[in-house]
Amino acid sequence: MSANSSSSPRRVRMSRAERREQLIRVARQLFGTRGYDAVSVEEIASAAGVSKPIVYEHFGGKEGLYQVIVDREVKALSDILRSQMRPEHSARAVLEGIVVTLLDFIEENADGFHLLAHQSPTAVRSETFETVMADIADQVTIFLAPLLEKQGLDPASAPVYGQILAGGVGQIGQWWSENMQVDKKLVAAQVTNLLYLGLRGMEKDPQLQTR
Repeated sequence: MSANSSSSPRRVRMSRAERREQLIRVARQLFGTRGYDAVSVEEIASAAGVSKPIVYEHFGGKEGLYQVIVDREVKALSDILRSQMRPEHSARAVLEGIVVTLLDFIEENADGFHLLAHQSPTAVRSETFETVMADIADQVTIFLAPLLEKQGLDPASAPVYGQILAGGVGQIGQWWSENMQVDKKLVAAQVTNLLYLGLRGMEKDPQLQTR
């Protein structure tokens, strides 16, 4: 065996699936930190150590690659938020779980959340952070209806309150993603405090007071 052959490591060839995952990983980081429009196929290929045709072969282009990444982020966030809505848990525990889980996701997946919250409109086919929260609003509505009825309130009002709760949680998530110097646990506690006490103190027959 020659000196060259013994000292040079053998290059491991990636399988198609491994290469696809590598491209997704590299592009996710680039898109998340710089945005869709600022990243080119050339940059993605260069960062992955491949040629441009490889990117096109796997995804059809930059838009296709971006869509795959966004779809994954949507599913990941939807799954973990839905997992918090367990009927055996109290209303406060469910609300707190949703808030904490969202903030955890933002903290641990900053690039992925940025893709969902600030995606390019021309690049994404449908689902975004807003559609994730709309789905969560529907799930919260289902959860709230029997809870409201138990409190002597009209369960038909659940869709309104579901939208309010999901919208508030989604908005605080987007705000915190830009203000992460604010303590995460404090934010979660304050949001839960406002929303949960609001639920507990609701009037049975709410009326406008100034009109």
